[in-house]
Amino acid sequence: MILTVAHRTTYRYSRAVALQPHRLMLCPRGQHDLRLVNASIECTPSAEIEWTQDVFGNLIATARFDQMSDALVIDSRIVVDQSAPAWPIFKIALSAHRYPFSYSPEEANDLGALCFPQHPDAADSVRAWVAGFRGAEPAIDTLTLLNEINAGIAGQFSYVAREEEGTQAPHETIRLGSGSCRDFATLFTEAVRLLGFGARAVSGYLRTGEDGEHGQHGSTHAWAEVYLPCAGWIAFDPTHARLGGADLIPVAVARTIEQILPVQGSYTGARQDFVGMTVEVAVTAGHAGA
Repeated sequence: MILTVAHRTTYRYSRAVALQPHRLMLCPRGQHDLRLVNASIECTPSAEIEWTQDVFGNLIATARFDQMSDALVIDSRIVVDQSAPAWPIFKIALSAHRYPFSYSPEEANDLGALCFPQHPDAADSVRAWVAGFRGAEPAIDTLTLLNEINAGIAGQFSYVAREEEGTQAPHETIRLGSGSCRDFATLFTEAVRLLGFGARAVSGYLRTGEDGEHGQHGSTHAWAEVYLPCAGWIAFDPTHARLGGADLIPVAVARTIEQILPVQGSYTGARQDFVGMTVEVAVTAGHAGA
């Protein structure tokens, strides 16, 4: 399916400020079920854009400005061909059908930090929470276990849209009983890493129905992926209890959500110069606006 994503980020200031370089992660690198057809980024005021890739292979555009302004508008438009099936069948290696299992030495070496929790202060809370999904049986179907954790987050926690930057620590999400998509993705990756799985954070876009979910009609989104031998990286969206990549448009992957924020940047001026920020996202079928 051809999808067009229009993403506008607007910053407003009380006076003209000097804009520092902005790091933009808005263009998908592509994968087997997502092909990038077209992409463009335009900034107002105009910017010189330099493209690089990070250690994960994500595409990064760095925008540099040579004039002061009381507003910054970043317009991104991408067209992708998304072919992820709605009802995926994953061909997991026989050795990994039942949990617990061990990755091969080569896989474990390559996964590295993606197998280790990133929030040691939250380990006790997360370990106690995720233990409820193991049951008394010594072994459990791997995909069933992961799916139950994924659905457990959607079922046990309330979704709250948070405009402020940053991600809650997993134990905070458990304590509060609520969070945003990035908080849920962080809790999921921490939980499955404590069980020994290799997991990574994903940022991108969510395609919703006309009325949207949680008030969204196409939005930036965060979820997680788990590596299973032979099947590869499998998408888990704990905000919606979804398995697989249907309706998801991945842009970037990393060890943590904080590494793959869509827009990061600063300005030279006083704190009170910043008035506010708005984000508008529309995900539509076809070459919208073409």
